[in-house]
Amino acid sequence: MTRTRPGVRQLAGDVLAIGRPWFWFVSLVPYYLGVVLATRRLVPPVGDWPMLALGALVIGPLVWLSVLAVNDAHDLRGDRLNPRKAGSPLVSGRLTPSAALGVSAGAAALAVAASWFVGPLFALGTAFVLLVGWAYSAPPLRLKARPGFDVTVNALAIGAAGQLAGWSLLRPLSEFPWPMAVLGTLVGAALYVPTTLADLQADRISGYTTVAVRLGPRRAYLLGLVLWLAAGLLSLVMSAADVVIPRSMLPMEIVLVPLLVVAYRRLVRAEQSFRGIIAVATLFLVPSVTFVLTYTGVV
Repeated sequence: MTRTRPGVRQLAGDVLAIGRPWFWFVSLVPYYLGVVLATRRLVPPVGDWPMLALGALVIGPLVWLSVLAVNDAHDLRGDRLNPRKAGSPLVSGRLTPSAALGVSAGAAALAVAASWFVGPLFALGTAFVLLVGWAYSAPPLRLKARPGFDVTVNALAIGAAGQLAGWSLLRPLSEFPWPMAVLGTLVGAALYVPTTLADLQADRISGYTTVAVRLGPRRAYLLGLVLWLAAGLLSLVMSAADVVIPRSMLPMEIVLVPLLVVAYRRLVRAEQSFRGIIAVATLFLVPSVTFVLTYTGVV
């Protein structure tokens, strides 16, 4: 039986599915935070909008499409054993690993080309992130299957890279408030560790040694909880010392930090589900939005 080629609409939908648009916000929210830190404005100057929009296109859709496509191509064996991935373009056979690698290369080329219009430093950072994304998923390094490296790469990508990207478009990196990168990295690590529990069984069967496989569900969960607690304590210290986080937020921090730790303890637990992680990340928006409004002088 002859197989018909998928239509353009189906192909576009599959490419979009590989890019997982909900992941884009994982970079775009810290990117916006970096812009806020650099300008102390809720809305940046209009003259900077074209550059910032191009930067958002690079750090959001293009980088994620490239990184996730190469990840899907090299994770196919394990994804076939994971019920959560049953409908993905590669597992269902609508796209081949070679096609996914082609999508990854094309998105990477577009990302680097577009980043040059933003600036050389931004282009260098983009190329570095893409290289790390390749090393994370592809052999011989395949950092995602090396406990410790898997957490570090994701924590830095989620917590620090976006902030640095947004800031670098407007101010020198030497002036960046580095405690915010540390805080973001701790938050990123605490939210990433439990995600390895969701794919624990499939990773074990496939022989992928993630942090959850190495530590086991209970200890991996406790690691995430300790990182979450460390992030909360650091934010308290920063607010008390009036370092980036305004001291006026300290009363709220004293109330919210214990509540967020309790929420993590009750909602995340050692379960193999994304529901608790999403709930905790949503709750974390409360202090985040309050910080942005306070830092910019809106409240």
